[in-house]
Amino acid sequence: MADVARLAGVSSQTVSRVSNGYAGVNEETRRQVLAAMKELGYRPNSAARALKRGEFRTIGVIIFTLSTTGNVRTLEAIATSAAREGYAVTLLPVAVPTQDEVRGAFSRLEELAVDAVIVIMEVHLLDAAMIQLPPHVQVVVVVDSDAGDHYTVVDTDQAGGTRAAVEHLLGLGHRTVWHLGGPEDSFAAQRRTDAWHAALTEAGRVPPPLVRGDWSADSGYRAGLELAARQECTAVFAANDQMALGLLRALHERGRRVPEDVSVVGFDDIPEASSFLPPLTTLHQDFAEVGRLCVQAVLSKVRQDGPERGTTLVPTRLVRRASTAPPPEAT
Repeated sequence: MADVARLAGVSSQTVSRVSNGYAGVNEETRRQVLAAMKELGYRPNSAARALKRGEFRTIGVIIFTLSTTGNVRTLEAIATSAAREGYAVTLLPVAVPTQDEVRGAFSRLEELAVDAVIVIMEVHLLDAAMIQLPPHVQVVVVVDSDAGDHYTVVDTDQAGGTRAAVEHLLGLGHRTVWHLGGPEDSFAAQRRTDAWHAALTEAGRVPPPLVRGDWSADSGYRAGLELAARQECTAVFAANDQMALGLLRALHERGRRVPEDVSVVGFDDIPEASSFLPPLTTLHQDFAEVGRLCVQAVLSKVRQDGPERGTTLVPTRLVRRASTAPPPEAT
């Protein structure tokens, strides 16, 4: 810093103010200092600044699986939003969602020096009485869970999206809608299943037996073979697009045409959904907005001007493509 000050012809304090982005420095002086920094290859010591300010400009992210589309895209959105705010992201995957693993994850993040933590979880964990996050953790934003009474939660409107899918299929004339649900331990899957059942019941329709998958295309294919054998099945709402892809394959192999014989709706609107055969009608999740709101909420809490708890829901949008049509008897 002293070398930069000598080259620029200013004081070390002025160099410090420029490197830290403080206002009140003459623009010409700022340019001189920045030019001297560039010439000398000077870089501010971020570790030293962190110790001085008591902040590290880093957000820790605890995530329980990187195998699902939603988690990966949410993580990507968080990293992008954090970068716009001048923050880095430290990722800590947790293989097994248990109390000990959660406690260990927070301990490791503290060693890595983070200002706040975002937890991305699908499994039923934070709402269990035996699970408690460390009380000294400054900030936690939980995505996709039932923890809104205790923490700040940002989530996709799972129920609203599901209702839109069911109403779309019933509006086409289908007597009922079958559901290819996700795994039992997933919050998102459970919300979509509950909303599917409620939407049919409120419409005066009897919900058919639930068929489950595990989010993968293979599980969708296996479930699809079962659904294809049921001639009374003319409409299926799949809990995600990957399972819908496997379902489409099974229906095709069993001679059930989509959408002439069976209509299919997915959930997620993955980039490949428009390239399925036929292009998939699905619910679009705004992962970018989820990530932005997570970062906004966590930084508000760092600055101590945000809510301590509560849930923010990001709306979904039905994207109509070629995989849905009126049932055979209506054409």
